[in-house]
Amino acid sequence: MLRTCGKKILAVLAVAVFSCVSLLAQTDGTYSGFSPYSVYGIGNLHTPGTAWNRGMGGVGIAARNHRFVNIMNPASVTARDTLSFMADFGLDGRISVFSEGDKRALNTTFNIDDFAISFPMWNHTAFMVGITPLSDVGYKISSSEMNLSNLATGRQTFSSSGNGGLYQVFAAAGATFWNRLSLGAQANYTFGTINKKASMTYEDEAARSWASGDSLQVNNVTAKFGLQYEQPVGRDKSLILGATYKLSTGFNGYYTHYNSLGVARTSKVESLASSGLRIGDELGIGLSFKKGDDLLIEFDYTRADWSRSGLDGAAGFSNNGQVSFASSVGRSFRLGAELTPNRNDIRYFFKRCTYRAGAYYDSSYYTVDGAHVDAVGITVGMTIPVFRWYNGLSVGLDFGRRGLQTSQVKETYFGFNVGMNIFDIWFQKPHYE
Repeated sequence: MLRTCGKKILAVLAVAVFSCVSLLAQTDGTYSGFSPYSVYGIGNLHTPGTAWNRGMGGVGIAARNHRFVNIMNPASVTARDTLSFMADFGLDGRISVFSEGDKRALNTTFNIDDFAISFPMWNHTAFMVGITPLSDVGYKISSSEMNLSNLATGRQTFSSSGNGGLYQVFAAAGATFWNRLSLGAQANYTFGTINKKASMTYEDEAARSWASGDSLQVNNVTAKFGLQYEQPVGRDKSLILGATYKLSTGFNGYYTHYNSLGVARTSKVESLASSGLRIGDELGIGLSFKKGDDLLIEFDYTRADWSRSGLDGAAGFSNNGQVSFASSVGRSFRLGAELTPNRNDIRYFFKRCTYRAGAYYDSSYYTVDGAHVDAVGITVGMTIPVFRWYNGLSVGLDFGRRGLQTSQVKETYFGFNVGMNIFDIWFQKPHYE
C-alpha cells in the first residue's frame, strides 16, 4: 500500500519538476506577462492563488475547503478528508489593451500558472508542495525621431525592452489543535531571471549605435507563517479568521551589466548578496463566513512593505529615466464568494457546479513620481465536477484596469485561467475476509 502511494507521489513530483523547467524556459526571450508598468522593481506581482482563489477575486487567507488545494495560507492545508490526496494544476492567459490618446496596442500571453500537491502526514497534520509565479516582466517601448543634433545620421530610434520573471517553489506543513485552531509554516525558494535592454540605432549605418542592458539572476529563501481559527455560529455555519505573514529576506544571485558602442562591448558581474536588496515582507488578514460546502463569503486585506527593500536606485531594478521610482508599501483589498446550489442534485447537472464572483483593488508596491499604480477589477468563475469524488475543472475570468491617474497610458485587461483539481483516496488499507 505505502509502496503504491509512494510511486504515485513520485510520478506527480516528476510532473512538478517538468513544470519548473517549463517556467524557467519562459525567462529566455519570451514574455510571462506584458505591461509597461513591469519595468519597475521585480515587475508586476502575480495575482495570488489558484483558479479556485482567483475566481473569487483572489481571496483565500481565511478559506478552509477540503475539496481544493489552498496555497494562500499554509494553515489551510489541514482542511481535508483524512485519507485524501489532492493536486492542482493551472494555466493562465491575458489579453491586454494599452491606450494612450487615440493610440491602441494589444498583447496576449499564455503560461503555466501553478502546480501544487497536498497529502496528510499524521493525525491532524498535512503537507503541501508546489510552484507558483511571484512576478512577471514584459515590455517593449520604442520611439523614432530625427536626430536634430546631427541631421546626417537621419532618424534615430530608441527602444527599451524587458522579459522574464520570478517564481516560488514552496513546501508547507500544518497542524490542527482542538478542532478549531490551525497553524502552518511554509518555506519559499524564489528564483528566476529578469532581462532589461535599452538601445539607440541610427538610420545612417555609418553612425555607431549603442546599447546597454542588465541581466538579473535572482534567488532567495524566505518563510511564511499562517493561522486559521474556525468558530461555529450555528448548525453547519462558521466564521473563520485567518492571518499570514511572510518574512523579508535578502536577495542572492548575480547582476550583469553590459554596454556596447558599435562593435565594442564591456560588461561587469556583481553579486546581489552584498547589495542589501531585500524582498518585502507581507501581512495578510482575512475573515470568512462558511455554510457547509455550499456557501463561502470572504474579505481579505494584505499589506506588503517594500519601503526598505533597497530597490530605489538599484541598477537593473529601478528605472533611471525621466520618472522618479521609489519602493513603497503596497496594499490590496479583496472580496469574494462562491455558491453551490445543490451539490447532490441528480436531475440538473448545473446545480452541482460551483459558481464564484469577486472584486479587488490593488495598490502597487512602488510609486512613480510619488503615485501608486492602482488596479481594480472584478472576477467570475465556476467549477465543473468531473467523474467521482471532488475532481473538477475550474475556469475563471478577470476584467480589470490598471494605470497611474496622472499617466496617459492605461491598461485594460481580460484575464482567463483554467485549473484542474484532482482528488483521490490513497491512504486506505484494504481488508480481506
